Amino acid sequence: MLLVASVLAIFVYGLIAPILGALLPTYHLQPAQEGIIASVQALGLVIASLAAGPFIDIKGNKLALLAGLGLVIAALVSAPNAGGYGGLVAIYFILGLGGGIVVTGANALVGAVEPERRGSALNFLNLFFGLGGIVTTYVASERVNPATVCYGIAALTALAFVMNALAKMPPAAGRASFQLNQVPSLLSTPALIMLSFFLFLYVACEVGVWNWLNRYLQTAGFDPTRAGHVVSYGFAFGILLGRVVISRVLIKVPALTVTLFAAICMAITTFVMLELHSPNAITAAVFCAGLSMAPVFPTTLAITGDTFHRGTATAMGIVITCGWIGLAVSSKIIGALAGGGNYQRGLLLIPAFSVLMVIVNLVLRPVLRHPVAVATV
Repeated sequence: MLLVASVLAIFVYGLIAPILGALLPTYHLQPAQEGIIASVQALGLVIASLAAGPFIDIKGNKLALLAGLGLVIAALVSAPNAGGYGGLVAIYFILGLGGGIVVTGANALVGAVEPERRGSALNFLNLFFGLGGIVTTYVASERVNPATVCYGIAALTALAFVMNALAKMPPAAGRASFQLNQVPSLLSTPALIMLSFFLFLYVACEVGVWNWLNRYLQTAGFDPTRAGHVVSYGFAFGILLGRVVISRVLIKVPALTVTLFAAICMAITTFVMLELHSPNAITAAVFCAGLSMAPVFPTTLAITGDTFHRGTATAMGIVITCGWIGLAVSSKIIGALAGGGNYQRGLLLIPAFSVLMVIVNLVLRPVLRHPVAVATV
């Protein structure tokens, strides 16, 4: 029951992660407005992820997950009646809050249950994120009414809410295992700084694809249905398949080696997908980009959990928060660079950030060879 509850929670986030990119063409907004909505959603994710770690310590995973899923349901039910740009901004902020809590809660729960196989467990869990992404992008590409999409995902989220309510989860500690006066010591740790920056760059890349690839493909001559299929069958399926494979690879291959190889492949595949012109070739490149990105998010969280034995949930929350800041930054930059409809120019930020990921990974290696010591109370 615990595994099913966690899987459904992360599946829900997989359903809502691409929803902005899937529905943006139906909103008929300017690129700058699209960037603002994506940034506001990221702000919600940042706030939620930063607060989720201590909240989980005090109140437990169950209450955190139920709160996050409840916010997701409220946002999705309200979305079809947003009433315009201002309403969409508010709704996507709430969606970000709920999504941030769900991601942090689900990953912290599974990481705690399987500490000896954290990398494999988190990659297995997050392959259902890829499955959710396939469902949303495919359904939206079939020109299903946006209201139907929102209500349908809300119904699935309600199912996840019920399963998490029924699941027996570890009891709450009743207090934060990591005190506020230890945060400066944690934040000054080189390992946490580098891991946070690495995930900052990665999330900027992944969500950049979710939010903007559909728009780019339509300006490149794809009809809306095929553009959605490329994101679904290409990118989302690549992420799903990649996590199935990597959950086994991580049993023998070091996590840092996996993330280094992934970052190199990201730089190559995302640049190529923006330079190709054949629809079939672009689809293949997008699929390879999804395969490349598949292990990075869960494996980085696994490295964080293995590195910080004290204050694990707080450390993971900080790293995830920096990832969402990457979403906010990239959305603003891509939206600005795409002014006039030049989405290809904006999306070149993704291979550039991927190259930076390679550099950060190489710098991180000697840092992690030394034990991480955080001051105790």
